[in-house]
Amino acid sequence: MAHRKATLPEKACAACGRSFAWRKKWAQDWESVRYCSEACRDGRYVAARRGGGKPAKGA
Repeated sequence: MAHRKATLPEKACAACGRSFAWRKKWAQDWESVRYCSEACRDGRYVAARRGGGKPAKGA
C-alpha cells in the first residue's frame, strides 16, 4: 500500500518557517533535516528577505 501525502510527517524549515513533508531521500536522516531547500540551507532565502540579495562569497 502506497503512502498518502497527508500521512507523511512534516517539519518547519529553520530558515523560512514553511512546512515541508518527509521525502524518501531523507529516510535515513529525517531527524537531522532542518531546511526545506538548498536555498534555505545555504542562507540565500534569509539574505534575500533582508534585501541583501545573494550573500557574499565566504560569508
